[in-house]
Amino acid sequence: MTTTGRTKKNRTVRRADHTTIRYTASGPAGGPVLALVHGWACDRGDFDAVTAHLPEHHRVLAIDLAEHGESRSTRDVWTMEEFARDVAAVLEAESVDSAVVAGHSLGGAVAVETARLLPDTVSHVVGLDALHYLSLFPAMSEERTEAVVRVFREDFARGVRGLVEGGSPAGTDPALVEAYFEKMVKVRQPAGLRAIEGLVRWDMDAALRATVQPVTVFAIRDLVAREAVDRYGDRLDIVLTDLGSHHFPVEAPEATARLLAGVMPSS
Repeated sequence: MTTTGRTKKNRTVRRADHTTIRYTASGPAGGPVLALVHGWACDRGDFDAVTAHLPEHHRVLAIDLAEHGESRSTRDVWTMEEFARDVAAVLEAESVDSAVVAGHSLGGAVAVETARLLPDTVSHVVGLDALHYLSLFPAMSEERTEAVVRVFREDFARGVRGLVEGGSPAGTDPALVEAYFEKMVKVRQPAGLRAIEGLVRWDMDAALRATVQPVTVFAIRDLVAREAVDRYGDRLDIVLTDLGSHHFPVEAPEATARLLAGVMPSS
């Protein structure tokens, strides 16, 4: 499945509030479209190796959300809905009429909101180790939300380390854990803090009720609680995998590409 000759083009789309979204497009313009959305404090480069293993006839759009990677913004709103508008702007710029949107971690929430925003365009939502974390995704009480956000406000590095370690099953290479921490702790501010607050304030239950498309979640087996499967198994197609840590698209790009190719339309 490896694609050695896939031509990539780095492109830009501009939105309001001095928002410039950078993305990478590859594959034929007429091919089935897969939009890839990275996780919090990450960037579109996390999908480079995945993209290289996708079938050549797929059109792949790897997107940097605002204030992540090469994208920039001076806006004040950092909700999942607003991030979805970043993705929608790219799909519009590319004249996409049908797409599968796949998001890693926070990107899974963005993918759901993109599907809500563009119900006639998004055909399928894919979460890459996303949507099943009960400590982050479902709507919380205000007290619980404040407690989570307070950790990041008071000691941002400690909050980031907690996230990285929480997404690292037993046996994960400590060097990988440290590399993810070092990358994510450098997220641009104040967007980094505001985005994590936007995530924990996101009402996933309400969003899923308003989402008509199928939602598939590829989740690391050791990180999935039985409670999450019981709670969302009738709404999310949760497929358990053993591909590494929370950041498995980086660690197992070829296997990740096979999973994604399996949910793509044939033509």
